[in-house]
Amino acid sequence: MRYELIIFDNDGVLVDSEPLSNTILAAYLTELGHPTSYEDSLRDYMGAAVHRVHDLVKERTGRLLPADFDDTLHARVFAAFERELEPVDGVTEVLEKLTGDGVSYCVASSGSHERIRVGHRKTGLSRWFEDSVIFSAQDVGRGKPAPDLFLHAAERMGVAPERCAVVEDSPLGVRAARAAGMDVYAFTAMTPADQLPGATGYFSRMAELPGLLA
Repeated sequence: MRYELIIFDNDGVLVDSEPLSNTILAAYLTELGHPTSYEDSLRDYMGAAVHRVHDLVKERTGRLLPADFDDTLHARVFAAFERELEPVDGVTEVLEKLTGDGVSYCVASSGSHERIRVGHRKTGLSRWFEDSVIFSAQDVGRGKPAPDLFLHAAERMGVAPERCAVVEDSPLGVRAARAAGMDVYAFTAMTPADQLPGATGYFSRMAELPGLLA
């Protein structure tokens, strides 16, 4: 394989969480008087850290979200995860192949460490990701689309950016990977390829990914 490190986004790439979390986020914002559809949430917040929600609401309305917004949102999302979350179809086989080939991998997510771990526990992915290979936007000053998170992950893993490949499914994530000087493979199961410009390659099923990375 031509890469030394594969960096996975989490939501929508490892765990099938985007439909759940964006449905909940849209409903909660609407409940608070900021009418938001599921499609609005995907467009504006998919792949972003929660501070982007605060920033956009303030920018658009001049109003602040409640002080307990993050805690309430996370509680609702985590409850949905415990009920319904599944791994992305085929991702276990990809992780098995990378492990068998001796290729290093990690996760770099806009979500909090708690969110990542809750999702991995529910889906059985914890066995593939020790704490030392989990990186969150909490670890850096700026989330995606800034390159900071991917650069932080590469540095901690001891691999130069140009030897890394990122697996992403959001426009913000693709932009962040390119800004970090990394190749990026865009997963189009939820987001069409034309909304993910600049990717090195595109795939719609996880079974296609190993061939792209070879």
